[in-house]
Amino acid sequence: MFDSIVEAVFHHARVAPDRLCLADDAGRVSYAEYADRIARAAAALEGAGVRAGDRVVVEACQTIDYLAVELALHLIGAVFVPLEHNCAAVKLMSIADRVDAALIVACKTEGLEGRGAMTFDALYQRADAAAPRANAAWPGATDVCEILFSTGTTGREKGIVLTHANDIALAGNVINGVEMERDNVEMIPSPMNHSHGLRRYYANMVNGSTVVLLGSVMNMRRFMQNMEDYGVNALDLVPAALTAVLKLSRGRLSDYRDRLRYIQFGAAPMAEADRREICRLLPKTRLYNFYGSTESGCVALYNFNVPDAKPNCIGRPAVNARLFFVDDDRREMATDAEHTGLLASAGTMNMLGYWQDAAETAKAMADGAIYSNDEAYLDADGDIILLGRRGDVINVGGNKVAPDEIEDAAMGCEGVADCGAIPVSDPQRGQVPKLFVQVRPGCALDPAQLRAYLAGKLESYKVPMYIEIIEKIPRTYNGKLLRKELR
Repeated sequence: MFDSIVEAVFHHARVAPDRLCLADDAGRVSYAEYADRIARAAAALEGAGVRAGDRVVVEACQTIDYLAVELALHLIGAVFVPLEHNCAAVKLMSIADRVDAALIVACKTEGLEGRGAMTFDALYQRADAAAPRANAAWPGATDVCEILFSTGTTGREKGIVLTHANDIALAGNVINGVEMERDNVEMIPSPMNHSHGLRRYYANMVNGSTVVLLGSVMNMRRFMQNMEDYGVNALDLVPAALTAVLKLSRGRLSDYRDRLRYIQFGAAPMAEADRREICRLLPKTRLYNFYGSTESGCVALYNFNVPDAKPNCIGRPAVNARLFFVDDDRREMATDAEHTGLLASAGTMNMLGYWQDAAETAKAMADGAIYSNDEAYLDADGDIILLGRRGDVINVGGNKVAPDEIEDAAMGCEGVADCGAIPVSDPQRGQVPKLFVQVRPGCALDPAQLRAYLAGKLESYKVPMYIEIIEKIPRTYNGKLLRKELR
């Protein structure tokens, strides 16, 4: 129905102008007010010299004004390049140089001298004085609209190039996958420079629903106030945020067991203890684990809040995605538990490629399909079972072991604060599991006792041959385990 997210917003501004569109920690706007904000910001950006095709680097904030800048750029045909909040000036400058940015919009401009830069305050002073930009035509579906830079911990960050068609297809995957209703009110605390939060926002904008931005899940007073003030009936959480919410809310999420329709989880594996607790607190709520990447977006979903939920299941393909399995030579293959393959995805949600990096693009995709390094198989019910990254999956004498199965079992042992499993070479069985453990403060933990505990929870070949206690398990900001560092 729409070729771009900005077109969807302006459509809803016409047909339902007073419907609540966005709220942040400072206020709220209807669809009509948001469209006006976007149009004025577009006029201000054009007044600053931004033209169609220009790249603009924007420092992310959990605010209405930040998101209005994004859609203002889309409106004038420019390319949105978001970076994390409080990003160092040197990184803003580096990315601006890489994309030859026409402008940087940031919270402050210190350190950005010599490169066109403007604060949000200065931009909106211009916007408030400007007449709204008269829209002549919507951007084309195939026009590039954003470049999202991945946040890898090693090596040079890659810029994922996306079109308006990609964003619309991703919105469709989310809307269909979670069975989103028109009166959806979804709270999103995820950083809005990352694909995770942005794409949940896009889905609600296409659907004509309401998004409530939250500055931080650590602000539990604001979290609960938003639940009441806006009638929040859906949530989006990365696993690290879920851990914080469960701890800080002290069970109060159960007060909304009859209202919360769904929660979306993604970006990292969830701790088994957190999974059990959220299912206990919200027995009627659909709890979706989604699978995807910045390159392909949400391509599969699984509601794990069901009887006999399947471990490591990512469900079935999203509406605009085709998932298939390939061997090491990218030849499509049939799979089962004994014959696993690597997951690949095709569909209109897939990126165009990496910014000015043909070699890396060729490694990741061919003929529009994106090839992952994730080992998986299709079970007898037609569901996809994800074992983990190739190289992380532990092959014990031909038996494939998902490392998070070992980790989930170990987290049930008293004294284990965190852990991570990796494969290590073994002359008899090819590989065996090794488990690194972070001990809970004030506890003593004997590796032999932990191994005995795990022997009562896992098949014998899954029990770690080696257990090593370390000071801290390495993880990313959103809780993803850094197995490479354990190796």
